[in-house]
Amino acid sequence: MKRILMITSLCVIATLPAFAHGAPQKSDTKAPAAKADAMPSIDQILDKYVQALGGKAAIEKVTSTVLTGTFELPAMGMSGPLEIYAKAPNRNATIINIAGFGVVQFGFNGTIAWSQDPQTGLREMAGAELADTKRDAEFYKEIKLKQLYPKMTLTGKEKVGEHDVYVIEATPADGKPEKMYFDTQTGLLLRVDNDRESPQGSAHVETYFEDYKDTGGGVKGPFTIKIVRPDISFTLKTTEVKQNVPIDDAKFNKPAAQ
Repeated sequence: MKRILMITSLCVIATLPAFAHGAPQKSDTKAPAAKADAMPSIDQILDKYVQALGGKAAIEKVTSTVLTGTFELPAMGMSGPLEIYAKAPNRNATIINIAGFGVVQFGFNGTIAWSQDPQTGLREMAGAELADTKRDAEFYKEIKLKQLYPKMTLTGKEKVGEHDVYVIEATPADGKPEKMYFDTQTGLLLRVDNDRESPQGSAHVETYFEDYKDTGGGVKGPFTIKIVRPDISFTLKTTEVKQNVPIDDAKFNKPAAQ
């Protein structure tokens, strides 16, 4: 489920320019901690992450997911229902109805990435934005990180909140480097930093994954995701997850122009 919420958070960043006028938000980043004498290998960190989520076999048994929850923008007192549909190998569609703004939709059908909102209308993604969306739409991203990010470097240990984390700088074949923060104790991914392109330009984004729970079938996912960038912060909260349910492929297609 983490993969679903991640792509949702990144697409929301690109489709809510009207909200990016509040006071800058601050993350809970703390100064790097001293490096430990013995560090695990990147393979060990990634393997522990997969096991913490429930293991490769359990993850691969899930072929589709329907998620419902809420979108919250605390600084402006705005919120709304959230619906996410995802299907292997790389299909994703999201609908958010934000009070005072309207319905925001976006999706990826394996080829075309699109978004639609009251301010910018219907548009198709291209270039770096399309490449990022395609990579994040990979349904089994957690077990394919080394394939999706051919260059990985373990840069040391830091803190995310009160948690000690291993930091991996991961560079995809067709995008900018990202930083991934894995809990040294649980193995779970707690944070991702990256720079994302949108019609409004490049934005530095910090995504925090919290409240990991079983989503069904022994697979864990974060039920709260917080997205922080210099000009806007918002939260995605999950209330219900359904797995291996039928989803028509038409759900992910770009809507016809009005």
